[in-house]
Amino acid sequence: METVKGDSVLLNVPEASALGERGLLRIGYSAEEARIITEHLVDSELCGYGAIGLTRILTIAEHPRSAQPRTPIRIVHETPVSALMDGGNYVGLYAVHRATEVAIDKARSNGFALVGMHNAFLSGRNAFYLEKIARAGFVGIHTACGEPSVAPLGGAAPAFGTNPIAFGLPNDPDPLIFDMGTSALMRGDLILARRLGNVLPEGAAIDAQGRPTRDPVAAIAGSILPFGGHKGSGLALMVQALGLLGGAALPRGNVQDFAFLFVVFEPGLLVPAAELKTQLKELLSRVRATPTQPGVDAVRIPSERAFQERERRRSEGIRLPRAIYERLKAL
Repeated sequence: METVKGDSVLLNVPEASALGERGLLRIGYSAEEARIITEHLVDSELCGYGAIGLTRILTIAEHPRSAQPRTPIRIVHETPVSALMDGGNYVGLYAVHRATEVAIDKARSNGFALVGMHNAFLSGRNAFYLEKIARAGFVGIHTACGEPSVAPLGGAAPAFGTNPIAFGLPNDPDPLIFDMGTSALMRGDLILARRLGNVLPEGAAIDAQGRPTRDPVAAIAGSILPFGGHKGSGLALMVQALGLLGGAALPRGNVQDFAFLFVVFEPGLLVPAAELKTQLKELLSRVRATPTQPGVDAVRIPSERAFQERERRRSEGIRLPRAIYERLKAL
């Protein structure tokens, strides 16, 4: 049963799923579409990424593209190992899920798949797609570019999306996943900070005049900054450029739009799959065994914390900020 405690509400997984599906049904998604989108959002909550969890439904409802017509998702160009897909103006949480399925099917048939998608928006947590690919036995690389919200190095206005890049390799019992944005702050974190009235970290954003700000309202009017100076800015540009292969410019002629790209392949094209897993286990063991700096308990491996958090929250529940919960219930 849902439990209200102070500024938060504790939900079990079925309750969180039902809340998400009801909200999505109210904004025009079918029962099946709502189920697929909510599975992704609840998994983000379980893994500890609340900024791109159920609160994302509010962002979907507010997004101007949600008011525009949707058309069936379709493949517009195809070869045995590739597909360019039109997402039909669906939210990426559904459309990119479909692209992931196409990539896995083609990799099963041919050992390799290259899949691009355009005409979709807000793809969610990219590790979610890479985990599906890796658990199917494939290596995956995924990039996602978006509408401008991040300034290039030295710029005072946005030119890139937050432009994440993610990698996944099959492993037992859980795959190795790394998913990072090329911005100092993900837009979902920025929007959640605005909803809750929180301040931003230092050095993450600028206002419309190019001045540093910790005010999320000023940052939305201005720009998020790239992470790591010229390195993050350069990576963001490359992800935006790779989006052109996914057809970013096709729907509206806009080279700074959403697009998604998957490279998926059978590891056996290069080394035996079982041998890769053995070598990967050895590599991870050696990394874990690295001596730590003073004050550091252990060297962390990407994705392990999320998997551990997922299991803990499955039993203990998902804690939503009360303000978000009330807005979802109102929706």
